[in-house]
Amino acid sequence: MTDLQAIDAETARMVAGVCDAIVPGSARVQPEIYIDAKLARMPEGMRAAALAAFATLAEGGIAAAAGTPDFLWIRALAIEAFYSDFVAPGVEASGAWDEIDFNTPLATRLAKDWSYLGIA
Repeated sequence: MTDLQAIDAETARMVAGVCDAIVPGSARVQPEIYIDAKLARMPEGMRAAALAAFATLAEGGIAAAAGTPDFLWIRALAIEAFYSDFVAPGVEASGAWDEIDFNTPLATRLAKDWSYLGIA
């Protein structure tokens, strides 16, 4: 697993579970690595609020939270983590773009570089 920047392994598992509940199948690309990198770049108060929102969804269930600000925020992060075509380094999996057949000429020439998030 890529080194975590802002959360511990237990929190990463919780984030992965919530992401996979919102975006089924996303666990295969390890969205928790992407979200961890995003969290590491947030101010402390915002990071704490995001982690509290993840915990609320993990504990109370996705359906019960649907439509709440916490759900909408975490859903946006989960969707971004998967549909940006992120695949954690070292993971042998295809990204979302293959799954949804997003293969325009420009998209197929893109070299995705996640180094701006500290992910190599």
